[in-house]
Amino acid sequence: MTHAPAREDPVVAAVSEVIGGPVGDHARPGRRWWRPVAVLMVLAAVVFSLGMVKTTPCYQQTWTGNTTYQNFCYSDLPYLYTARGFAEHNWPYTADPAVRARYPDVMEYPVGISYWAWGASWVTRWLVGSPDLSQRYQTPVGDLWNAPGVMKEVRVFFVVNAVGFAIVVIIAAGLLAGAARRRPWDAAAFALSPVLLMSGLVNWDLLAVGFVAGALYAWSRGRPMLTGLLIGLGTATKLYPLFLLGGLLVICLRRRRISDFLAATAAALLAWVVANLPAYVTGPEQWKVFWTFNSNRAADLGSPWLALQQMTNHTFSAHAINDASWLFFSAWCLGVLIIGLRAPATPRFAQLGFLLVAGFLLVNKVYSPQYVLWLLPLAVLARPRWRDQLIWQGAELAYFCAVWWYLADKLQAGDGTSPFYWISIAVRMAGQIYLVVMVVRDMYRPWADPVRSATYHAPEPTEASAQPALG
Repeated sequence: MTHAPAREDPVVAAVSEVIGGPVGDHARPGRRWWRPVAVLMVLAAVVFSLGMVKTTPCYQQTWTGNTTYQNFCYSDLPYLYTARGFAEHNWPYTADPAVRARYPDVMEYPVGISYWAWGASWVTRWLVGSPDLSQRYQTPVGDLWNAPGVMKEVRVFFVVNAVGFAIVVIIAAGLLAGAARRRPWDAAAFALSPVLLMSGLVNWDLLAVGFVAGALYAWSRGRPMLTGLLIGLGTATKLYPLFLLGGLLVICLRRRRISDFLAATAAALLAWVVANLPAYVTGPEQWKVFWTFNSNRAADLGSPWLALQQMTNHTFSAHAINDASWLFFSAWCLGVLIIGLRAPATPRFAQLGFLLVAGFLLVNKVYSPQYVLWLLPLAVLARPRWRDQLIWQGAELAYFCAVWWYLADKLQAGDGTSPFYWISIAVRMAGQIYLVVMVVRDMYRPWADPVRSATYHAPEPTEASAQPALG
């Protein structure tokens, strides 16, 4: 039986009063084809379409001028079309000396994003016609933006990517509804997400979100190899899906199903290797750029390290930040392992995955505005309560606005500092920590977990203890 959110979620119940209140006990089911999954996929399409409409000011001006920041419609996609050679349809990992001399900057993302962007450039070429590349080759890369026909291609390239992302989002909404099994409406917090609307088109991160949603679905259906395959492909697109294997390890240790963990890990490794092989074979040095770029990267936007640097006027080396961040994250992972093993009931995959990814993001060297999408599919299933989702996403939206104002030089104080921007970073981190606390609380009190509250029965208190045993 499908659960009724308006009966158990106070926020949904309050909103439902606008249309007559929660569904009644004798309400008749709707049409067979108009199931929750279909509704959620439609809602996701509508929300993402609104996100596309939001970019209209930038689209009309082809992402020129301060309008990109002031209208919250900045995107990396248009700029990388010309800066990384896609306007000339170059393979991202080519080792051709002439191409590398013209484009010394290689795509700084994992191979999945590079493949997608390259494929989108060819779709763009098919839609607008083949440009005269011989003439384009004579134009300096810095001037390509104003070359004949390029601005039109930039807009088409953006639309091609946006349509692809929309398909990914719609499928992801359906997969999350399926992963929730008896509670498909939990995925509504994904389909109707404000951060999805605002951040979905900043970069290519939604591709990895699709793989994470698929991994959650596959695990819910008891298919560890498919789960691993999707984690591997997700890791080839963005690094963070790799951390989901840590969540599987906890679950498999609890359930004494190490063979499932090994199968998932082997499938993930195989998928990652196969996905990376074309890039590595054609340009091993270009393939390494993602790893060297991130290793050598200094403190950047959204990071507590950046705020600390600006407040203290002390610059931390990339090496020092790397060591401190990985030390913190290692300790965080150990803590998640201990919590996961000591919880009264085996934690859910989404709960563990959320905790691991959140720990990584809290002290990462950079927190780009779209990184919130990494947490989104995990968060909505880890803590399916609208109040908590809105608190967390509200904090993320506060940072989303602040970072664009910061880049537009609107948050500089008279002495050149940016205290409001530092506060926005702290607010974002506080929102994540709040949701972390709620998820950990649910893991230690499964009778309060919205997903388990109807089926989990806490042990009766004994004379020795008035509290339920934590195991």
